[in-house]
Amino acid sequence: MTFPPIPRVPRIAFTALALSLLAACTTAPPTPPAPEFDAAAAVTAIRASGGAASTELDVQPIRDPQVDDLREDAERLEKSGQYAQAAQALDQALQLNPDDPALLQERAETALLVKDLDGAERYAKLGIERGSKVGPLCRRHWETIAQVRQARSMSATVAGATVADARRERDACTVDAPARY
Repeated sequence: MTFPPIPRVPRIAFTALALSLLAACTTAPPTPPAPEFDAAAAVTAIRASGGAASTELDVQPIRDPQVDDLREDAERLEKSGQYAQAAQALDQALQLNPDDPALLQERAETALLVKDLDGAERYAKLGIERGSKVGPLCRRHWETIAQVRQARSMSATVAGATVADARRERDACTVDAPARY
């Protein structure tokens, strides 16, 4: 039994179909995933940036004991990895003292730990508005903003201000204490 020859037009169509199926099977290799944001490392870097040099002026306000108790609770919760509960304790402290720049900074760092980048930036900016424009706390505020911008740049393009801009602001926060005679 012999089969009739396949006409030329369907053969071309068949070949084109086969080639397109093969082309669909060969795709470009997948892009590697964006690096994961390490919140704990970011907070460690922020806290390290706030280390005061021995010659630097660092003014510490008088603290409210009730707020201090909530801060200690937040610190204990953070150390045990209960970041959301630590944030709640700091939120309670902020209800008692909403203008404390150090408390706002601690809340910004806790926001980073729960990967709330918008909250971290918002609290750090409030700390800058309500606090000193120099010293260790100022550096922590700006390093928080730098870390947020860096985390955002890992996942998408960031318009406007850059990580380098925030780090320049951070470095400008260092001011030596006045000379003592």
